[in-house]
Amino acid sequence: MNLEKLTTETRNQKTMALDMLSVKEMLELMNQEDQRVPVAVSKELPQIECAVDKIVANFKAGGRLIYMGAGTSGRLGVLDAAECVPTFGTSPEMVQGLIAGGMSAMTVAVEGAEDSIELGQQDLVDLHLTSHDTVVGVAASGRTPYVIGGLDYACEVGATTVSIACNADASISQHAQIPIEVEVGPEILTGSTRLKSGTAQKLVLNMLSTASMVGIGKVYKNLMVDVKPTNEKLVERAKRIIVQATDCSDETAMKVFMTADQNVKLAIVMVLTNMSKAEASVRLDHANGFVRQAVN
Repeated sequence: MNLEKLTTETRNQKTMALDMLSVKEMLELMNQEDQRVPVAVSKELPQIECAVDKIVANFKAGGRLIYMGAGTSGRLGVLDAAECVPTFGTSPEMVQGLIAGGMSAMTVAVEGAEDSIELGQQDLVDLHLTSHDTVVGVAASGRTPYVIGGLDYACEVGATTVSIACNADASISQHAQIPIEVEVGPEILTGSTRLKSGTAQKLVLNMLSTASMVGIGKVYKNLMVDVKPTNEKLVERAKRIIVQATDCSDETAMKVFMTADQNVKLAIVMVLTNMSKAEASVRLDHANGFVRQAVN
């Protein structure tokens, strides 16, 4: 597909005089264009739902969620993967982000990396990809060879494949079992897909990871009960979560939190069931980590 045929590469007729606008006019126009993004995402909710269902099933089978992309798309995948560790208490291996050219490409582009089909395949080979894993290829243009190479290899292995593009009839859609195409229209700055396209990708990635974590018991009500208290702020947040989940006092929350070896989920079950640490742990295990089932 030629670049001029990609919506993400066409010129936005509303911003032809972008360099002549006042700051106020420019920001208002950016804001107006940004409001198109969630509407575009909403049209793809059925496909996003299918992806979440497969990710959850694969997680329960011991599989991983692996994002891969180049440039902005790759960076967004790495970011979402990294945030899962403190937010949901996952291991770094459970959700991973691959960027063409390796982690050095997070800050400095690696020339030619995104154009290599073989590199996309090799990065997944190095991860020892299995049929229980889910690979999500992210490319605003929808045609990045690195992503296509990865998706094709994932299909060979039998892994679940998902693609996220910001153009209709994207090339990567032909290489994924679950294609997601979020058409946000031309960027205000021609071809700068870190703008609306990047926002759209971030919203979809938010949905995939968050909804999937809810699906495996990482959330109670709307609380992140598997948060890892790795610093002072997160310790305070953990205590507050226990209070919010149980209506106990701050003092009780901190006491039980420490008794539970700083395991927020276990502390909540202990308070709500008035069980010992050992009893609550067994109850939680039997509920497969779902607090709601453990306390009912």
